[in-house]
Amino acid sequence: MTFPGTRLRRVATGLGTACLLAAGPVAAGPAVAEPAPAQGAMTTSVTEAATVVPVQTTGPADKRFNLVVMGDGYTADEMSDFRADVDKHLNVLWSVEPFASYRSYINVWAVEIPSPDSGVDCDPGLDAPARDTPLNMGFWGGCNPDSVQRLLTVDSRRAVALADLVPGASGANRQIVALANSDTYGGAGGSYATASGGNALSSLITPHEIGHSLGKLQDEYDYYARGVPGGTYSGPEPSSTHHTLLTEGQMRDQRAKWWRWLGEKSESGGVIGRFEGGMYSTKGVWRPSAHSLMKTLGYAFDQVEREVMVQAISAKVNLVQDHTPNTAPVGADRTVWVDTLHPVGGELDVRWRLDDRPLNTGNARTLDLRSLDLAPGTHTLTATVSDPTPFVRDPAVRGSAALTRTVGWRVDTALTTPRDDV
Repeated sequence: MTFPGTRLRRVATGLGTACLLAAGPVAAGPAVAEPAPAQGAMTTSVTEAATVVPVQTTGPADKRFNLVVMGDGYTADEMSDFRADVDKHLNVLWSVEPFASYRSYINVWAVEIPSPDSGVDCDPGLDAPARDTPLNMGFWGGCNPDSVQRLLTVDSRRAVALADLVPGASGANRQIVALANSDTYGGAGGSYATASGGNALSSLITPHEIGHSLGKLQDEYDYYARGVPGGTYSGPEPSSTHHTLLTEGQMRDQRAKWWRWLGEKSESGGVIGRFEGGMYSTKGVWRPSAHSLMKTLGYAFDQVEREVMVQAISAKVNLVQDHTPNTAPVGADRTVWVDTLHPVGGELDVRWRLDDRPLNTGNARTLDLRSLDLAPGTHTLTATVSDPTPFVRDPAVRGSAALTRTVGWRVDTALTTPRDDV
């Protein structure tokens, strides 16, 4: 499910696949319109009442991908329910690749803020009593009669204000997930992901919505409303990584879309191929797998989506966490080092080069320059850290800053450089 823009075109209302297709780009502004007066004061009162609780700490916040989970509509007496919902959603998330393999990149923070009222707006119907809650979450697209019940929105300004309470986390290295105190099925993905906290399927909704919010993945539904065919797609070649008009032969010939994965056993069942239906159309557009998490809850991201998500997660961190200072030349008497991340799913590669010549260092994180017997003069030393994960096959993705980082030093044999304290 995606956050709507200012104008909605069509809706899909099937269980497990309720989504809104925005008429334009996904809205980055508030999901719920609200009056301007006193907004600053209200936001301040919200943040003053909040408590940030570290749930998982893998490193400093400014060097990690920070998942900030906040609850809405949980009273002080129900805060234990929020904690239980957070645990439930995380337990499922860590079972889904690539989150399982890259869990060590991620810090998780829970933002606890007691709500005056229990529950959220328009739950389950538009005639439900309004609730006074810190994040103004509501079904029906924020109580919009032209929306659908399952579209669960959040006041983005207040969500950002709460996320800003996490020291070291910023828009560049975090993902906001808002959980509503509700058993009603629903969620949304856009700038931020939302899900109902207590629904039986809610923990499966969260990775789907993060797929939208973090990976910019699109829905693979082939209908607008449950039981109603979505019609025939008539647009141009989709920009979506996992939708196409091309045949398998054309993908191979043009080396386009998911050609590298064709014929592979799909992580979500069957094989990677060309399956008709997607982007809310039954005909005229194709997806890689019969099922995937972006089509049907309970399935995995297939390889095409998983590759996108690996890049999206890795782009939130720097593979090189620290290194020997390189703002000035170093002497040939030094041991130079790099500190890297360590994915759960496999080790990162480190390749050293001297004057553009590869060194046989066996993937070491340190290099004793004395062992190189350098010729007098200056030399260029580099360390390239890359992720060799089999989840990625596109060289452009593997060579991007998300999965490859290089650090360089100038080595001057005439210098005797004082060692740092690290």
